[in-house]
Amino acid sequence: MIIIGVILLIIGFVASISILWTIGIVLVVIGLILWILGAVGHAVGGRRHYW
Repeated sequence: MIIIGVILLIIGFVASISILWTIGIVLVVIGLILWILGAVGHAVGGRRHYW
């Protein structure tokens, strides 16, 4: 999810498409939150680790 977000950020920046930029930011933030929750031991989506 983080990688897809970064790709969308790059495409949105290069092509000057603001909706891709916004979606990329949202995906990166959600991916980081899920990654942090999984790293500290909380079950995310029924899984012990998120990756």
